[in-house]
Amino acid sequence: MLGRYQTPVGGWTHRTTYFWATTGATVGLSNLWTFPHLAGQNGGGVFILFYLACLLILTLPLMLTESIIGRGARHGAVLATDELAREAGQPTRWIWAGRLSVLAGFLVLSFYAVIGGICLAYVFYAAYGKLDGASPEQLAGLLTALVQQPENYRSFMGWHVFFLALVLVTSMQGVRYGLERALRFVMPTFILLLVALFAFGVRNGNVQGAVNFMLEMRPEEVTFDSVRMALTHAFYTLSLGTGVLIVFGAYSAPTTPLKRSVLAVALMDTLIAILAGLVIYTFVFANLPAGADPMQGFSLVFLALPESLATLPGGQFVTTAFFVTIVLAAWSSSIALLEPAVGWLQERVVSPRGWSVLLVGAAAWLLGLVSLLSFNAWSDISVLGGTPYRWIEMVTSTFLIPIVSVLLAFFVGWALPDELAYRLLGRGPGFVRHTWHWVIRLLLPAVILYIGIHYAIQSGASLCSDGGGPFWCHPPQAGEDLPHKDVPKLAPEADPAPEIEVPQGAPGPGQSDNSASEELSPEQVVPGPEESGSSRQANPGEVEHDGDPSGDDMLYHSV
Repeated sequence: MLGRYQTPVGGWTHRTTYFWATTGATVGLSNLWTFPHLAGQNGGGVFILFYLACLLILTLPLMLTESIIGRGARHGAVLATDELAREAGQPTRWIWAGRLSVLAGFLVLSFYAVIGGICLAYVFYAAYGKLDGASPEQLAGLLTALVQQPENYRSFMGWHVFFLALVLVTSMQGVRYGLERALRFVMPTFILLLVALFAFGVRNGNVQGAVNFMLEMRPEEVTFDSVRMALTHAFYTLSLGTGVLIVFGAYSAPTTPLKRSVLAVALMDTLIAILAGLVIYTFVFANLPAGADPMQGFSLVFLALPESLATLPGGQFVTTAFFVTIVLAAWSSSIALLEPAVGWLQERVVSPRGWSVLLVGAAAWLLGLVSLLSFNAWSDISVLGGTPYRWIEMVTSTFLIPIVSVLLAFFVGWALPDELAYRLLGRGPGFVRHTWHWVIRLLLPAVILYIGIHYAIQSGASLCSDGGGPFWCHPPQAGEDLPHKDVPKLAPEADPAPEIEVPQGAPGPGQSDNSASEELSPEQVVPGPEESGSSRQANPGEVEHDGDPSGDDMLYHSV
């Protein structure tokens, strides 16, 4: 018979495991290549303060809500919502909030593992010296050959399988001996590597330029769009709406202080994002030509950074260590994303752990192939202006994650009796308990709906192309430049779209590969200042605000 604090699929033994596991889930790739650039281009330290305020208002109440659902029911998302609805005498259709959250986590895993495969490939590229002394053109050609050349898709598939296998092998060991041991080891190792890289950068890089770019207070650069971007990033970066926090709450030890742990996770995620940005830009600014525009996304991590590290003493070792750090972040997030679906399968059909992991992993691999091939062999396939990958990502980020978050807020805020909601929350000051309750009832649903609707409008606009696109695209006027499908070129106020761009000149997901064998210049791979909307070029210590960063990210929200 199960004890009070046991789930049918296991539980954690240490009170700090929830903190390390949730930190591993939330620290994703956007901490490395999205947040630092957002901060640098939108007021530096002022943007970070706005971001922390958004965490306090939006993210922390919702993180706590999801965690206490799992903790109270001691089940994954599906059975937890079902059990609590029955206890409250509510209709069982609330179970759909749990089902959609598991689906959202699974869909994110399917394309996140594709990105993890690219990061893993670069660990070996760096270790074997393929990045040493490479020119910008050679680095661009290497990335293009891996991701976008149709004739090389089998190599890309191999790295995808390799990365997913690492995730599945860990998960097959179980909740205690797999997840708990791995995440308690991976995250401290990840942080130590970042600290070591920063220490190396202090001696060999331009740390002052990085500090000025990210942390200097520049209130004149802050606009309403800056605040909106801080709010959007705070929502999408912390694994909300994917079922991860619910299942981790269910696994948490009875002595785990959830309120303090959630606050610690949010602060640690922010500190890691700041430290990662300082590490990256310390090296990049040491090699950045005067007046050049700091980059973001794939161009920053896979082009500018290897070029800068190659000029430093021990560059091959340092480059390898950096990409190992990226893989650890992607690996820990993928382990977390796999768990809601695996836990649901174990609880629903009483499937053995090993078979559950294999079934979910095989399904994620097959769906991941759709995303992978969208960048090369299937790059000519377009549905309403978007590749299959683009639609998978859009359905997840514009529909599933916001809808799940709103449903869970309504479920705890309105469907559950106040007494049951407060019992799930646990003891605490009355003011805090009442504030949390009204925030999830009124403020959270309104803010999340705003984020989801804005994101949907932006994503829909990114599908419009010259003379074509979905039915909602207006015909181009004379002299009007519309964005190419799947390569968004939005107005300055638009958020960066979460897509792969190994950009201009290389065949993108919506382009045919007519020159796959040609080497690309860095100008073709890295959008220039005129493409990102800058009114002038910037230097490491002084960056002109240009609205949002260019759409150079593979993923905007990264769990």
